[in-house]
Amino acid sequence: MSATSQKSGFKSFPKNFWTVITMEFFERGSYYGVMSVLSVYLILSPAEGGLGFSKEGVGIIKSTITPLLYLLPILAGALADRFGYRRTLMMAFAVMSMGYFLTSLSTSYSLVFMSLILMAIGAGFFKPVISGTIARVTDENNSTLGFGIFYWAINLGAFIFPLILVPYLKGIGWNYIFIMAAVGTGSMLLLNIFVYKEPPRPESTKPLSEVLKGILLVLKDYRFVLMIVIYSGFWILYFQMFDTVLWYLKDYMDMTPVNNVINRFLGLFTANPSWKFDAEHVTVINAGAIILLQLLISSLVKKTPALPTMIVGIGLGTIGMGILAISTYAWVFVAGLVIFSIGEMTAHPKFISYIGLIAPPDKKALYLGYSFLYGVIGSGIGGILGATLYVHFVDGLGRPGLLWFIFSMIGVATIIGLLLFNHYLKPKHNS
Repeated sequence: MSATSQKSGFKSFPKNFWTVITMEFFERGSYYGVMSVLSVYLILSPAEGGLGFSKEGVGIIKSTITPLLYLLPILAGALADRFGYRRTLMMAFAVMSMGYFLTSLSTSYSLVFMSLILMAIGAGFFKPVISGTIARVTDENNSTLGFGIFYWAINLGAFIFPLILVPYLKGIGWNYIFIMAAVGTGSMLLLNIFVYKEPPRPESTKPLSEVLKGILLVLKDYRFVLMIVIYSGFWILYFQMFDTVLWYLKDYMDMTPVNNVINRFLGLFTANPSWKFDAEHVTVINAGAIILLQLLISSLVKKTPALPTMIVGIGLGTIGMGILAISTYAWVFVAGLVIFSIGEMTAHPKFISYIGLIAPPDKKALYLGYSFLYGVIGSGIGGILGATLYVHFVDGLGRPGLLWFIFSMIGVATIIGLLLFNHYLKPKHNS
């Protein structure tokens, strides 16, 4: 038995665990701080402090950089096992920080696009090293708690940075948000150099050829591929939270009722508060709801079957998006975002469980490793589709309700697809 497992709770984790949790907090905080406003900054006119790009152009950027974040960890994980975690982190933080910093300086479409691709490459190489380190420094006694803390660190970063830093920096200049992210990720190089310790290497590392064989093996299973394609429909909706929902907020929403309630509360502690709900607070609501409710939701659905629970979650997400079509009243908008977030935290953990159920018994780890392809498809389609539909239905026809109705129908189609899959295609050995 290892020394770590003889202790319990938080004391069971070594220093390396807390080092990577700190890295995760600052990296995700920087990322979500930028993503909470990126789509708005890129389309705002230069007179308003933005870059004046077209929404379609922003859709192409988002449909390129976000899939990279989901795809690169496959390659990065194999390379990190071979060349070492510290070296991989060094490269990841340096490239990520450079990408953010160059974005803060760039004003042309091509330079901004290339700078954000650099950021995505750095973030894609960072992801598997952190989860890999946690897996190596925990055991069966504290692994669940360890990954729970990891998940909280992600959402805490996504909550605090957009809530506190982004509004302040935006007041100085939008480019300072990217400088903040460059500093937030670049400073982690110091933690990597002076504090992080290389965890024990696996006895055998996978050559890249074996990684590619694994991809082919999984992609040849049409049931698995179809399951991922169906589930990615829900993630087309999710990725609207970083694009079309933000544009809609800017174009249509009057958040005065929410501002009045928050400012009345803040008035108990400070004189004449002037808080305003803005684009970055969409991310804050999503992350805040997860921080507050994930443990409760997880305990409620702990023993419920995977597929029906997924369908309930996707149904809630669909209702949350559909609510946006009902009214432009501020609290209705907030309710839609909260209900969507509850749907997300209900559906996604059960999706991971369901992949474990439908995978061949001897290939469960392999299938779980590639289950994140939902994010590649969902973000790849979501960015371009959202921008195209927004320009047509909202900018062109002035009918935002139709936009949210179409996205709700994608959610309904996802639910129908899952029911049909479960009825006709679920592998017999797991039924």
